[in-house]
Amino acid sequence: MEISSILQDLHLSSSSSSEKPLHSPFLPPITEVLSRLQKKLIGASSDSEAISAIGYVERFFQTADPHWLFAPVSTNQGDDWAELKAAYVSVVSALIGCAALPLCEDDCSTLPAVAYQSIPSRAIPVCSALTVLLGMLGNGGSQSGLLLTVAPPICVFAITHFQNQAWTNSSSRPAAQTLQEALLRAGGWRGSSDLLMGDRSQEEEGHEGGHRGIFGGVLDVLLPQMTKDSWLRCEAVKLVFAWTLLQVTRPSLCPHLLRVLPPSLRLNDHYRPENCILGVRCLHHIVLNTPAADLRQFNRAEVLYQALFKHLYTTEAAVIQPVLSCLLDLLLVFEKPPTSRAPSSSRRKPCRHDDVLRLVLTHMEAEHKVVLRHVYASALPAYIDRMGVAVCRHLRRLERVVLGYLEVRDPPEETSRLKILDALQKSIRAAWPRMTCRDDVLLRCLLKLLLDVSSDSGLADPVKQELMDQTVVCLRLLDSCCHGNLQPLLQQVDSSCCSPEVLRCLATVKVRTGR
Repeated sequence: MEISSILQDLHLSSSSSSEKPLHSPFLPPITEVLSRLQKKLIGASSDSEAISAIGYVERFFQTADPHWLFAPVSTNQGDDWAELKAAYVSVVSALIGCAALPLCEDDCSTLPAVAYQSIPSRAIPVCSALTVLLGMLGNGGSQSGLLLTVAPPICVFAITHFQNQAWTNSSSRPAAQTLQEALLRAGGWRGSSDLLMGDRSQEEEGHEGGHRGIFGGVLDVLLPQMTKDSWLRCEAVKLVFAWTLLQVTRPSLCPHLLRVLPPSLRLNDHYRPENCILGVRCLHHIVLNTPAADLRQFNRAEVLYQALFKHLYTTEAAVIQPVLSCLLDLLLVFEKPPTSRAPSSSRRKPCRHDDVLRLVLTHMEAEHKVVLRHVYASALPAYIDRMGVAVCRHLRRLERVVLGYLEVRDPPEETSRLKILDALQKSIRAAWPRMTCRDDVLLRCLLKLLLDVSSDSGLADPVKQELMDQTVVCLRLLDSCCHGNLQPLLQQVDSSCCSPEVLRCLATVKVRTGR
């Protein structure tokens, strides 16, 4: 279809005769054409009409002269450029609106998969039309700043449709991925992170154009949909917000802290586990990529701490796991590790590290769910390593946890037992002077573990060997703390009650390890 036919269909005429080619001086203002295209897209009342209108816009972008497409009506660099940008934003928004996701009627329910069945068939031609537009912009429009104007909504649309969700299928996802790649090519961005954050070296040198980041523009698109009353009505908004946020690292994230923190806290506070997990991931990313001074300002870190700490009382393992990881990093924002005591202070005062570890150990004592035991046991070594010698405050609780967890089988991987052995090793190394009074209880527990593991036919050989090796390490460390006092006790073990494997393990516990 030639451009003259398109203009006639839009009831627009040029000042040139039909025999002459239509050059830019003889064409109607591009803003007027774009306005008609927008109305055509908005006026589509059915799927077939919408797809036809989208194809019509795509053919227009394919056949039009690039100089006319991206040139303002006059040479005025003020209002005319703003009008041109607004016209393109309107057309892009109308294209995206043709494949907009349906909204929930309330914030308590979710739409069934059947509600999205018509979305992929519309998203594919929209991706195609926008890809053509980006190709034209890459050839002649990026220097005008027009690309940076339309890039945020296009980016949000592409991210929405290349994820594996109910509103996408095996055809629409590649189309959206192609659109994202076209956006990167048009602006010369190296990847999604570069697209959102920009090339800071280019900005510092004063370069303009596509090397600027569009994260601020993406937030302009998303945040009006992430308000308290509206974010649950569209399933895609929270996913796009989280995906884009996780691409932005320091130092580019800090300038947007005030804008990304409220939506992340809103996700974190939601009662659905999937939303809560998404919010914790966002908050953890913010903690890792924001200077501690900025987090402490205006008591933001305290707000984050209280928002995360309350999740330790939940029974959702999928929530507790990221929360424990996030808290471990957040605690460094408030205070130095308990091991780094100032020379002038006479004693280490209890701190937030103690509060978290105390609550974790308390919950571990009474926990019977296997999944939660895995989560707690996996997180415990890192907290003990952070506490260092200050773990002495928690040795009574820790001893009860170690004894309880080592007694219970955890096939087939024995994750809990292995992690508890790791935690015990770290505790012995950090608090070795306090282990002498606990050597009898711990020795009995470790010897019983060796016997149980050696006689357990249900364990795979690699797992069994790993358990026995780690138990031997604990015995060596314990013997070193007790200055070799365990050696006589080990020699009293009745060899008739032990397998050859256990005897070989005990024979290796001879060399004292350094404290």
